[in-house]
Amino acid sequence: MQYITRENDRLVVPDHPVIPFIEGDGIGKEITSHVQAIVDNAVAKAYGGTRKLEWKEVLAGEKSFNKIGSWLPDETMETFRHCLVGIKGPLTTPVGEGIRSLNVALRQELDLYVCLRPVRWFKGVSTPLLHPEKVHVTIFRENTEDIYAGIEWAAGTPELKKVLKFLEEEMGVGKIRFPETTSLGVKPVSVEGTERLVRAAIEYALKHRLPSVTLVHKGNIMKFTEGGFKKWGYALAEREFPNQTFTEHVFNKIKIEQGLEQAVEAYNQAVESGKVFIKDVIADAFLQNTLLKPEEYAVIATLNLNGDYISDQLAAMVGGIGIAPGANINYNTGHAIFEATHGTAPDIAGKDKANPCSLLLSAVMMLEYIGWQEAGELITYALETLFENGYATSDLARFMESGKPLSTSGFSRKVIESL
Repeated sequence: MQYITRENDRLVVPDHPVIPFIEGDGIGKEITSHVQAIVDNAVAKAYGGTRKLEWKEVLAGEKSFNKIGSWLPDETMETFRHCLVGIKGPLTTPVGEGIRSLNVALRQELDLYVCLRPVRWFKGVSTPLLHPEKVHVTIFRENTEDIYAGIEWAAGTPELKKVLKFLEEEMGVGKIRFPETTSLGVKPVSVEGTERLVRAAIEYALKHRLPSVTLVHKGNIMKFTEGGFKKWGYALAEREFPNQTFTEHVFNKIKIEQGLEQAVEAYNQAVESGKVFIKDVIADAFLQNTLLKPEEYAVIATLNLNGDYISDQLAAMVGGIGIAPGANINYNTGHAIFEATHGTAPDIAGKDKANPCSLLLSAVMMLEYIGWQEAGELITYALETLFENGYATSDLARFMESGKPLSTSGFSRKVIESL
């Protein structure tokens, strides 16, 4: 077997790399097999049979629990660690016991600190916007900190009483209005976590020649966590990318010291020289702005919870999470898991109705990540062609002007024919 390795800060990808995959629960069983068939055909067409992915199934979720009694076996985690790059379908998370979230567990265990969500519109897909073509945004969502770190205490428990006593007696906190019935959570946000996320976002913008990186935060209220994210993000940009970026922080400093005209001139010079503009915006204002002027945003760097909201809103603006891909990446180690961004949809499981495009576009991201862009481009072009001509699964086709609804298997065959 041939494995992807990492040498000198870059992936070394053999011609027949082993790619571990989690089939997923619910509709996962249907969409995963079809996505693999499409990817295999695209790879064969792009490289004339010289390259091929060697798929290796690993267990997680309901299928895993039913087979071996474990929601997330150690063997699965070890396979992802060894193979570096993998893909997963949607997973059922146990209710009331066990792991809080299988997706969060995978991200935390492999320290996949970037949740990468590129959002774009495909011509032909119906959306609530008048000009969805203006939406072309890549989200860098911090994946390991914030409230998703899972530090919570339930109301009325002995553990919570200890925390409350410490806060009240040792820290002088008197703002908890109903302490007897309050649950508490801690929101960790670190310098290191912020810097590695913002660094990855800036490097992505530079690599793809994108004009800006926007730090989205709620620092006006959470001054030391989200406010720290903003402050540390700017500091990182100015320290590590002084010749490649121009920050709003520097713009404002020039405006105060030299006047608005000089600040605007400095900004224009920076843009003309190809520098990336680093700016920030409050999260609630950002959600409004993306509807009113989405063209102003190219790359977004934000915290975990904000990123959750932002990802879904932007996906809805271009047609929904059915065509929204995602990846969880550690750019330092090379580990990456690409995933469907939607749930298991048990109501349509087994009915040949599921939309495979979220997982398929995530597979395109995976192909790009390992340097097989040509195969990914074939798939993207096929989707562009089909959507423009009204071919889609029913969830998308029913809203298209000349929609031609297809089953999961029918649509997948159509993609392969269009490669």
